[in-house]
Amino acid sequence: MVNQRDSDLIVIGGGAAGFFGAIACAANNPLAKVTILEAGSQLLAKVRISGGGRCNVTHHCFEPAKLIQNYPRGSKALRGAFSRFQPQDTVKWFESRGVKLKTEADGRMFPITDDSATIVNCLLKAAEQAGVGLRTRTVVKSVKKARDRGWQVILKNGEVLTCNSVLIATGSNPSGYRWAKQLGHNIEPPVPSLFTFGIKDSRLQGLAGVTVVDTKVKLLGTGKIKLEQTGPLLVTHWGLSAPVILKLSAWGARVLHDHKYNLPLEINLLPQYNQETLKQELTKIKSSMPKKKVITYCPFSIPKRFWQNLVNYIGIKPEKVWSELSKKELNKLVLELVQGKYQITGKGVFKEEFVTCGGVNLKEINFKTMESKICPGLYFAGEVLDIDGVTGGFNFQSAWTTGWLAGNAVN
Repeated sequence: MVNQRDSDLIVIGGGAAGFFGAIACAANNPLAKVTILEAGSQLLAKVRISGGGRCNVTHHCFEPAKLIQNYPRGSKALRGAFSRFQPQDTVKWFESRGVKLKTEADGRMFPITDDSATIVNCLLKAAEQAGVGLRTRTVVKSVKKARDRGWQVILKNGEVLTCNSVLIATGSNPSGYRWAKQLGHNIEPPVPSLFTFGIKDSRLQGLAGVTVVDTKVKLLGTGKIKLEQTGPLLVTHWGLSAPVILKLSAWGARVLHDHKYNLPLEINLLPQYNQETLKQELTKIKSSMPKKKVITYCPFSIPKRFWQNLVNYIGIKPEKVWSELSKKELNKLVLELVQGKYQITGKGVFKEEFVTCGGVNLKEINFKTMESKICPGLYFAGEVLDIDGVTGGFNFQSAWTTGWLAGNAVN
């Protein structure tokens, strides 16, 4: 037996985007019945574990034009969306509900409690105050247009719920993609984004935990596609990590996937130099520090152990001093420092974060309302869309923004 309009809005997915959409809709329409359906046993599961349990809520970048530069996919569509709801609005939203955020040196913003439970509790309380219905362990089987307008949401247990509008906020979940496709949407194939590189190389052996503060890394073998990033580099037990690698993985997500995560990587440990200027600098060192041993005297801000590994790799003998360095050895050293070639052999994961590149095609969505251009009354928010950002609170911000826009648009 189908009830007559069980809800005005059913939100499928109890994550950041789903909650923001549900709260916005219910707050704007006090008489509306809004229900969140979550397949799992826990609401806001990803919010709870994000940022190492601290929840990186957003990023302190309040200019939409700059903000969108942190999204490998979705930047163009988000430009207008961020002019309506951006990080500054997120900060105000939480502060108006008693949750203050702080900004760290790299621009990431966290609750001053450094506890994700603060954000989770705030969202749960806001949903309760707005009268949002919450259902966990509720698995949706399919989403269909009702014959008499509106929608039917069919649950796995056979229950059929009806509503005027549906908001799909399932994250990077195959079910969300499947329903969108069944309703006429095109899905950009989902592949991982934001991951570390697996690299086995003698130059990195024994260096786990070592950081090089300033580097430039470049993916090779990508044809006309130029993929490079600058920033700190961290050596791990399995290869390389840190923001420079995570950003490169995000922009290169599809290329890396297509090459089965097996591509050459070029590392410039001294991006302030090119081959010629570095050769001049090393020639000066030969003259100014002739009696210093090459392996123990590093004239640059490269960690000592990394420098020693490179010197050994080139084949420079431990007892050799700078004045004895041959032209061939000097050239090899130059290449290792500014054009070192490493082979990526796989991908790792990035802590508890799991970000996917791919999802519902953005051209099929009205970004003023997040409503489907194909199915009136159907809305999308969050990672179910072909939107992903780099690490730093950007993925949460796109979830808050698209959820807020969808919730405010539902009548």
